[in-house]
Amino acid sequence: MRILAQEPMLTLKQSQTIAYEIRGALYLNITDRCTLACAFCPKFNGTTQVHDFDLALDHRPEVAEIIATIGDPGQYSEIVFCGYGEPTLRLKVLLAVADYVKGHGGKVRINTDGLANRVHKRDVLPEMAGKVDALSVSLNAQDAVTYARHCRPALPDSFEAVLAFLKAAPQYIPEVTATAIEGLEGVDMDACERLAAACGVHFRRRRLDIVG
Repeated sequence: MRILAQEPMLTLKQSQTIAYEIRGALYLNITDRCTLACAFCPKFNGTTQVHDFDLALDHRPEVAEIIATIGDPGQYSEIVFCGYGEPTLRLKVLLAVADYVKGHGGKVRINTDGLANRVHKRDVLPEMAGKVDALSVSLNAQDAVTYARHCRPALPDSFEAVLAFLKAAPQYIPEVTATAIEGLEGVDMDACERLAAACGVHFRRRRLDIVG
């Protein structure tokens, strides 16, 4: 697979945050790679801080290491794959951990840019079926031009790929939500909501720097 979006230089650490809890949910930080280089993302603005946590990675954790940080999945409202990078870039690891979570009474959500099918060059949604309860997909624009300005995709036709992913996802995933961030220049939130409805998914308005 070709190298995707530019990867920021990170300072090596002796320890790293793999799992972090917010409002009763446990978030998993499994990669620092991204398919996008969003202009509003902390990593492209000189910080590794998200919420109260430093999410810089000195290595990408493997399945056993991630599971060890979770413990009992049932103690959390949900386990959310959402960290410093795009979790579906590590699809095999993600699915193995999700399988563990589901097998131990937990609920799984993936916060994603919706480009997994584009990146892996196949439909990965059937692989998620039964292992993933919810998808939160970053739409962030009502058209390709506005999307390119804010999300800066490395791959062509990324906006169209996100829409195709949103339309297909409800066949396999019980809860699918498209999101957009309030306040980004030129982003029409009402148009984004209509686009989500046309794709057959829910819509949620987000605020920049608010994780959840």
